[in-house]
Amino acid sequence: IIINPAAYTHTSVAMRDALAGVAIPFVEVHLSNVHRREPFRHHSYFSDQAIGVICGLGWQGYLLALDYALAQEQTASSG
Repeated sequence: IIINPAAYTHTSVAMRDALAGVAIPFVEVHLSNVHRREPFRHHSYFSDQAIGVICGLGWQGYLLALDYALAQEQTASSG
């Protein structure tokens, strides 16, 4: 799963629980660098469960997340 939780990043325990419940690895992606923004945006309910976090790279972050997910799938399929 590749997810940009946007405003849910720092507000949604329910979405965190839903992702934990499906037990599918996910990558958290943010278009902006959330650590350069307001302090309340620095906390994520998702980061500690994510297999990886990409932020601040704009739309290219989605491509990087997809490349990673495809590489993980290929590794799992061949091993």
